[in-house]
Amino acid sequence: MSWLDDLDDDDEPEFDEADVRVRPNPKANRPRTKRRPAHADAQIARVLGVDRGRYTVLIGEDGDDEHPALAARARELRKTPIVTGDRARVVGDTSGDEGTLARIVGIEERSSLLRRSADDTDQVERIVVANADQMLIVVAAADPEPRERLVDRYLIAALDAGIRPLLVVTKTDLADPTEFLGHFEGIDLTVFTSARGDMPTDEIGAALVGHSTVFVGHSGVGKSTLVNALVPTAQRATGHVNVVTGRGRHTSSSTVSLRYRGAGGAGWVIDTPGVRSFGLGHVDPANILRAFTDLDEVAQDCPRGCTHLPDAPDCALNEALDEDRLGPRGAERLDSLQRLLETFGDRTRRDATP
Repeated sequence: MSWLDDLDDDDEPEFDEADVRVRPNPKANRPRTKRRPAHADAQIARVLGVDRGRYTVLIGEDGDDEHPALAARARELRKTPIVTGDRARVVGDTSGDEGTLARIVGIEERSSLLRRSADDTDQVERIVVANADQMLIVVAAADPEPRERLVDRYLIAALDAGIRPLLVVTKTDLADPTEFLGHFEGIDLTVFTSARGDMPTDEIGAALVGHSTVFVGHSGVGKSTLVNALVPTAQRATGHVNVVTGRGRHTSSSTVSLRYRGAGGAGWVIDTPGVRSFGLGHVDPANILRAFTDLDEVAQDCPRGCTHLPDAPDCALNEALDEDRLGPRGAERLDSLQRLLETFGDRTRRDATP
């Protein structure tokens, strides 16, 4: 029998909500919620560069109050890559004054993504730049020697990203680039040549107007020199080629977006660090043939499912090679294509192995 049984009906205790003891919140903070603020007042800014977790953004692009500001990423974006060229939603102090820090709370949908991997077997992609619509490939006619296969890789990465490729050959005063350029016959590729004291900045600049163009190239080919000529305020570091190894020294250590202003209008130059390799582990192998537009046309006569490798039965490319119908550099171009296809074929077979 409990003490309640000894009570008369009139003595029965009454309870109300005031009798409920509420445990105090010692930290006096709000309860956690998964709902995030809508940030309806966020401004759209262009990411110009990234440095140790801080982002330089351009507020009010093309407006009267266009100015740079420094920003950090919001906590909810900690797993979202933010790269040069991104269109970011920014809140907080966007004045750009010294000591201020805005906050990136979202990324607008990207129109393109240029990616690369450490090597062809690495499927972990590294985003180089976002929202570019052109790629300017810079190679030297000599010192260092031009690498046809590296250019092929740039072309594949550009087409895979839906980016229009352009080509600049520098240092043509040191060597004739005719033989090198013959490797790209049959490709819809705009080519510029540049020599010491004769840099075609007006012609190249005209191709940049109205576009966001990412500059890529091997270290030491003169890419930063070209960027400085097109954007005098860029002040990108330039280097030299090692006389022993024949390799260029990395001078640009980060990717940065720079405003180009020419007689015909404005555009964006995105300078990237020089690289000696460009992995394509992220690329769809079906897009490789598209980079070789002349060979792609011949391959239309291949049987369904053709691998285009040297031992592929009834391959129209191999038949055209045997019949000498691929042009003077056709054998080299087909060899370059087949090497890439073989690499991706090995990767596909390895990934399918239990």
